[in-house]
Amino acid sequence: MVSACSQKAPDNQKVPAGFVLVKGGAFINTKSKYYGQGVTIPDFYIGKYEVTQKEWTGVVGANPSKFKGANLPVETVNWYDCVDYCNERSIKEGLKPYYNIDKDKKDPDNTNAIDDIKWTVTINPDANGYRLPTTAEWEYAAGGGQKSKSYTYSGSNNADDVAWYWQNSGDKYLTGFWAWPALVKNNNKTKPVGSKKPNELGLYDMSGNVREWCWDWHQPNTPDDLQGRIWRGGGWIGGDFCCASSFQAGYEASGKAPDQGFRVVRGK
Repeated sequence: MVSACSQKAPDNQKVPAGFVLVKGGAFINTKSKYYGQGVTIPDFYIGKYEVTQKEWTGVVGANPSKFKGANLPVETVNWYDCVDYCNERSIKEGLKPYYNIDKDKKDPDNTNAIDDIKWTVTINPDANGYRLPTTAEWEYAAGGGQKSKSYTYSGSNNADDVAWYWQNSGDKYLTGFWAWPALVKNNNKTKPVGSKKPNELGLYDMSGNVREWCWDWHQPNTPDDLQGRIWRGGGWIGGDFCCASSFQAGYEASGKAPDQGFRVVRGK
C-alpha cells in the first residue's frame, strides 16, 4: 500500500504527511455543478482528514470542542478561528503564512449584521502555508478529482458508507423525521476521523462528521438569507442531502457550532 507521504509531486517533492496530492484538471464528476462549465483546478495538497483536536491543541492550546477526543475533529470553531490557525501552524512549521489578517480593521465587504468580528483577511497567493480550500477545490476533491466515479457522496452513492450524519451518528440508527430531542437521547456526536470509507482520492469524512469551512463568500440568495462564508460536506447533526459533494450552504463567519470544523489545504 502506498502511503500519502510517499507519493511524488510533479516537482519530485514528497507529499506532506497527512495530505493527499490532488491532480488538477476539469471536473469529471457528472453530479458537480462545475461539470461541463469549463472550470479547471490546478494541483494542490489537501488534508487527508478533518483537522483533529490533537492538531488544533498542538498549535492553539485550548480546545473549544464540545465532544473531546484527540482523534475527533475539532469543532465549535468559527471561520476566523480557522484562518488564524492556518497562519499559526504555518509559522510554527517555518512556512510562509497564506493570510494577511488585520484584526483591528473591519472588512467593508462584510455586510452580515450578526458577525461582530469582521476581520479584514486577504491572501498571499505565492505563500506555501496552510489555508482553507476554495469551494471549487473542495468540491473537486470531494467528488474524486480525476479519479471520480460520479458518486453522490464523497466516495459512495450510499451515505452510510462514507458519512456520519443524523441517522447513524448515535447509539442506534434513527428513522423517521429529524428531531433534536431524539438526537440528544441517542447520544449523537462526532466520530474519530477516518472511521468511514475514503473517497476515490483517499480522503476521509468529506461527507459528514463536521461541516467544513471554505474560503469563499456565501452571498445572499433571498431577502432572509445572510452573507457569510461557505461550508461544505454536512455533519453529524444534519441530513444526508447535506453530505452530497455538490451541496453547499453559508454561515456567518463568526458562527460556531458543535458540527462545524474544517480541513486545510497546503501550498508546495
